[in-house]
Amino acid sequence: MLFPPRFAPYVFAVLMSLYMVTLMTFVITWANTGLGEGFLGRWWQALYIAWPIALVLTLVGAPRLQRVVARLVRKPSHR
Repeated sequence: MLFPPRFAPYVFAVLMSLYMVTLMTFVITWANTGLGEGFLGRWWQALYIAWPIALVLTLVGAPRLQRVVARLVRKPSHR
């Protein structure tokens, strides 16, 4: 499945937020409750709650953060 280039920011936001939330909720659920019985259910519940929030934050925040980074990073000098 390929998307037209205009959808790149949205595809990025979906994949980045899913990637981050999957790993973060796994680690935090593990740290808080251990890997014992019911871990996968607790982890899934955390992921289910956190992913939509992370997606919205990525969609809203990424363009602003990219502008901040552009101001903080030195442009290459041409020789």
